[in-house]
Amino acid sequence: MSVPTATLPNGELPVVGKGTYRLDGDTARTAVSAALDTGYTHLDTAEGYHNEGEIGDVLADHDREELFLTSKVLPKNLDYESVIDACESSLERLGTDYLDLYLIHWPNPAISLRETLNAMATLHDRGLVRNVGVSNFSRYQLSAALHVSDVPIAVNQIEFHPYLQRPELVEYCQDNDVVVEAAAPLARTEVLDDPVVEDIAQKHDRTPAQVVLQWAIEKDVVVLPRSTSETHIEQNFELFGWELNLEDRRRIDDLDRDEPVYDDRAKSWEDDVWGIAE
Repeated sequence: MSVPTATLPNGELPVVGKGTYRLDGDTARTAVSAALDTGYTHLDTAEGYHNEGEIGDVLADHDREELFLTSKVLPKNLDYESVIDACESSLERLGTDYLDLYLIHWPNPAISLRETLNAMATLHDRGLVRNVGVSNFSRYQLSAALHVSDVPIAVNQIEFHPYLQRPELVEYCQDNDVVVEAAAPLARTEVLDDPVVEDIAQKHDRTPAQVVLQWAIEKDVVVLPRSTSETHIEQNFELFGWELNLEDRRRIDDLDRDEPVYDDRAKSWEDDVWGIAE
């Protein structure tokens, strides 16, 4: 199956990827293996997911050049040297010489964004990272990143789903050639029993998840569904050769509640991932 792609400064990003948040141990190995066997070529992980080693075990049996691999650096590791060290450690765990995309996982106001992006530029210049991006950046934060970065900001991975559509942020990204990736594209399953989604799914003889993922792709948003079920992994990849009509899309658009499942835009700085607790 030929999967559509979004064009990045260096390479093509498949519009459906395998999300691996909260997958670890044999569960991670099995889910990633199932995804690759299904036809996924885009894998999304992070040092904070603590599963890069397991993913590396699976990648060892596949052609690295056929895959698009993303990882992310924790917000506590955003000073210059820590970014370099974190990336090199991720590469070692994943068993690869380069990442197709490396993201700042969360913005950290305690560390200079310019310093972080200078480190990202170094990684890019060294060939360890082919594309640089950000994750969970607001329009304001992304505008600053675009202003100070010496390499293009290729991607902003954000929470995006029918209950949190963020049209102004999505438009700003797309107007500035920044690809939007949807983390939690199914709102961590919360949208799957929505009556509107269920009705559209029944009409098209599709699953609710397929309807929601297709809706996002038709908005030029890359989706990263997470699942441990082999059946769901396969279904979440069956998004090509059919489409929603204008009325379907409008009905899903009307579900927007500005309601996040994880990015509440307020932070408790006590968590160790930030490295700035008192």
